[in-house]
Amino acid sequence: RGVYLMIKYFLAVALSLHCVCAYAESRPNVLWIYLEDISGWLSCYGETLIETPNFDRLAARGIRFDRFYTPAGVCSATRSATIVGAMQTSFGIHNHRSGRPNFRGQTMGAAFDDIRLPAGVEPLPVLMKKAGYFTFNQSGKDDYNFKWSPDDFYSPNSKTNLWRNRKPNQPFFGQVQLKGGKLGNRAKPVVDPATVPVPPYYPDIPEVREEIAHHYDCLLKTDQEIGNLLDQLEKDGLTDSTYIFCFSDHGYKLHRHKQFLYEGGIHMPLLVAGPGIKPGQVRDDLVSGIDIAPASLAAAGFPVPSFMEGRDFLAKNYTPREYLVAARDRCDFTIEKIRALVTPRFKYLRNYLTDRPFMQPSYKDPWPVSIRFREMMDNNKMNETQLIFFGPEKPPEELYDLENDPHEIHNLAEDPAFQKELEKHRQLLKDWIAETGDQGQATESDAGLLAALKRWGDKCVNPEYDRVRSQLKESKN
Repeated sequence: RGVYLMIKYFLAVALSLHCVCAYAESRPNVLWIYLEDISGWLSCYGETLIETPNFDRLAARGIRFDRFYTPAGVCSATRSATIVGAMQTSFGIHNHRSGRPNFRGQTMGAAFDDIRLPAGVEPLPVLMKKAGYFTFNQSGKDDYNFKWSPDDFYSPNSKTNLWRNRKPNQPFFGQVQLKGGKLGNRAKPVVDPATVPVPPYYPDIPEVREEIAHHYDCLLKTDQEIGNLLDQLEKDGLTDSTYIFCFSDHGYKLHRHKQFLYEGGIHMPLLVAGPGIKPGQVRDDLVSGIDIAPASLAAAGFPVPSFMEGRDFLAKNYTPREYLVAARDRCDFTIEKIRALVTPRFKYLRNYLTDRPFMQPSYKDPWPVSIRFREMMDNNKMNETQLIFFGPEKPPEELYDLENDPHEIHNLAEDPAFQKELEKHRQLLKDWIAETGDQGQATESDAGLLAALKRWGDKCVNPEYDRVRSQLKESKN
């Protein structure tokens, strides 16, 4: 009888595995083309200075989203939220490059901020792999502020050849990371700095023009990479069976964009194409980065778990968002706390740390453009518009009419004509903080602050570090 039961058990296991594999084989593929530090200066979005034909052909095949916003203005917070399908502030994964036992070869010690996702919260690659998908992260950037395992996330033999190492007919979930705005000298100089537009919140100086021109060069190089990837899909006969989500983690590196919550930091490109998606669509409803994971799961035919706060924006019965939220917290050694709430017409920003300017010490300080900015600030060579960001103070609240003021330079927070809108947005943010349990409302843990001190040393000048400075000294003795 024991032998009979054992044979029966193995037959049941084999049958169940066969069913899972057959079930998975009938599923579409899902591919994320993840762009680093890329602002949406693409011809499919109306850009005229350069042409981006490969981005354009992807847009023509599917949907161009005009109101896509990332959860944060910096990579690790955005990527942590996007891969989980929930705001980084909901799970305590909001501080940039936190929860890491090692950082650039330096060990944080036993007391580092060991951040774990709550029980039952599983990132998208884990869910897809468990469902029988081949999962990979090509040129992989795994910038997550929580403990995770490559073995849980990705399939064996997934480090090379994109989807080509999977089993016959096995569907895949893949991420292809493109360097984008971080291409550096790999982006050939093409665009003449004298021809680029300079937003009014920057002084029109050579250093700014060079940065903007370089970003255009990066976009041209990235467009070529997009074309190569689309060609590979076509060559392998996968175009018609693959959902493609192409999006950026945040805006390009220049001040006020990357790390911050103005439009240049979080209003990004999103292109989606795939089976059953009508080509040539344009949508202007609000979509958040936390919506990409649930939309990907649903596209593959799987239910969306309850811990995901995002929404399936491809669903036939989808109801557009009334608003979305983005958050700025500690980035590197710079402690900041800002929340942005975006509605179809307005953006509301709440600046909590008004004891420090926007231009407090940061990792950008050694850059030539930063040095020039500070010289101009010190010599009163910034105009009123530029001083919104480069001035010595920041207001506790900002309200912008995005339809009429896309550069966000006319703060309506103190305008009597917009007090109802201010109160409405203030209350929406207050309710969101309470409903989601925004963990960024509290100062970072001692372990987190101590880890930042270990990484950055004397650059940690914010007063929040004072309570753990003695612990750093003790750890060195």
